[in-house]
Amino acid sequence: MASVRDLYKRTILEHSRAPRNFRALTGEGVLFAELRNVACGDRIVLAVAVQEDIVRDIAFQGSGCAISMASASLMTETVKSLHRADVHRLHDQFATLLRDGARDGARDGARDGVRDGTDVDLGDLVAFREVARFPVRIACATLAWDALRAAILL
Repeated sequence: MASVRDLYKRTILEHSRAPRNFRALTGEGVLFAELRNVACGDRIVLAVAVQEDIVRDIAFQGSGCAISMASASLMTETVKSLHRADVHRLHDQFATLLRDGARDGARDGARDGVRDGTDVDLGDLVAFREVARFPVRIACATLAWDALRAAILL
């Protein structure tokens, strides 16, 4: 099994070079959010089509570092077809991953549970635990997630 560090390198490179769902999304009922990371200049415009509380489609545009683009790419792949409540839990789990990684140091493992007992399989998202080694980069990794929260969870 590859270490989290190897997964991080592979995931960041793959998704930053060929981001998934990097496109415009328009139509009736599409929700939008635009966020910027003022510290580094990253910018994400997120578009989400939600029907009956299910993410039916999601896309993003913008520019930024490899971490923010890879995070947005993987996030869009992960949340498509999820119920709004599951997206909310996944958002919280991702934030917990980064917070705990920053506090405890990055460690190997492909599964991390939320402290309230809910166990969420993060899959390749666990690679972003490595971002916790560089606290200034956490905002890059969470930019798209914060835009998602602004678009559909508020």
